[in-house]
Amino acid sequence: MIKTVSRRTFLAGSATVLAAPAIAQAPWPQGRSLRLVVPFPPAGATDNIGRIVSQKLSEMWGTSVVVENRGGAGGNLGTSAVATAPADGNTLLIVSVGMATNQFLYPRLDYHPVNDFQPVSLIAMVPNVLVVGRHVQANTVGELLAFSRANPGRLTYGSSGIGTSVHLSGELFQRMTNTRMEHVPYRGTAQATQDLIGGRIDLIFDNISQALPHIRSGNLKALGITTARRSPFAPELVPVSDTVPGFDVTSWFGFFVRRGTDMAIVQRMAADTRTALQDAGVQQRLGALAAEPAGGTPEDLAAFLARETEMWGRVIREGNIRAE
Repeated sequence: MIKTVSRRTFLAGSATVLAAPAIAQAPWPQGRSLRLVVPFPPAGATDNIGRIVSQKLSEMWGTSVVVENRGGAGGNLGTSAVATAPADGNTLLIVSVGMATNQFLYPRLDYHPVNDFQPVSLIAMVPNVLVVGRHVQANTVGELLAFSRANPGRLTYGSSGIGTSVHLSGELFQRMTNTRMEHVPYRGTAQATQDLIGGRIDLIFDNISQALPHIRSGNLKALGITTARRSPFAPELVPVSDTVPGFDVTSWFGFFVRRGTDMAIVQRMAADTRTALQDAGVQQRLGALAAEPAGGTPEDLAAFLARETEMWGRVIREGNIRAE
């Protein structure tokens, strides 16, 4: 049985960190500008969250933080660029679950997620939601499981692409419930959602910020949230883990720098990120994306990445999943 990662302890610890008094910091060295590499196109969740936090850091540091979008290959192109950047603290990378999963999905990477990168700070967590089309005769996770077990392979679930958290949530769900569904990958969730509304697929483990408008409009039915605790942005959604004990999945976002960067710089970045996440304006803007501020130390992020890598590595290997 797959051992899932509980984030309750991590989030509780992060809440303590975020509640700590802000520490006044001197401006960044005069004339020094930084860049934030986003390994995805503009306007996605990674880009939006990175811009929100980096804008506040820019104000705190008294210097510019230039956002550079370098999308492609599931985030690998931009990540590879940072792996070969100077280890001087001038280049930040914001990544998500791909830092844990891409090493198992792709036959070859131009970087090593641990050897080439120094964790700085976890930034935010964004849950997924199990949603079904209105044509599906299930209103709870238990009813969905009963139908799936009686009709193995009949249910179809969409995703935003092979190896994404939306896809892997469905893979983990099947393994933990001993059910079988057919995966239908799309190039993003927009088309998958339209097909779900139209009855061409049956369900999706979608990002909460994408799913909520369709849930609240009545176009789709929400059966549960993928985190082990309820989201403050949709407290009416019960955790899937109430029916499937131990199921705990979230999209996460974190800052990394090139391995070898002076740890004094890394610690300064981590402390300032925690301070930025306390800002009411930052929290409001993240809240609009249903993203919960996280924070934490470089050591916290390193341990979190190790747990994510262990969990998703097992899911990907056992499912023989390969990126397109």
